[in-house]
Amino acid sequence: MSGPVGDHGISVMLAREQFGLRGDLLSDAASVLPFTQALLDLSGLRFMRDPSRGGLATVAHEICRATGLQVNLNQAAIPVRDPVNSVCEMLGYDPLFLACEGRVVAVVDADHADQALALWRNQPGGDLAALIGETKQADPYVVLHTELGGARILEELEDDPLPRIC
Repeated sequence: MSGPVGDHGISVMLAREQFGLRGDLLSDAASVLPFTQALLDLSGLRFMRDPSRGGLATVAHEICRATGLQVNLNQAAIPVRDPVNSVCEMLGYDPLFLACEGRVVAVVDADHADQALALWRNQPGGDLAALIGETKQADPYVVLHTELGGARILEELEDDPLPRIC
């Protein structure tokens, strides 16, 4: 993942929904071109997609459907800013299902993952890029491995919490 999760979705939601909450939340809207160009010549690159519709969890489900593989996400590795977590906890949202703009999810061979991460961290706005999970031969579910050592299956998003604005 090229950067933090949920900034855009929460920023727009707060602006639209008039929750009366304020803070230093800003949309992460930016061009994904620098991140995608940074990995184009990487021989281990298998897939890239922006998580603008349905967030990271939706992209993970797309990977499952397209490959038949299981996607295992490491909750502790997924970059979510504290203000985003706080608002999500107050309003009952999961940041993994929120729109991200200016971010990219990539699937890269394990042998090239560190190189991909270094390339992204060298991009403006890529300082929080992270290796967030792996795929494996198993039932095609998206599994979130929690910070407490548990695991839960992430269901598919039934309805986008942030209607399309563009």
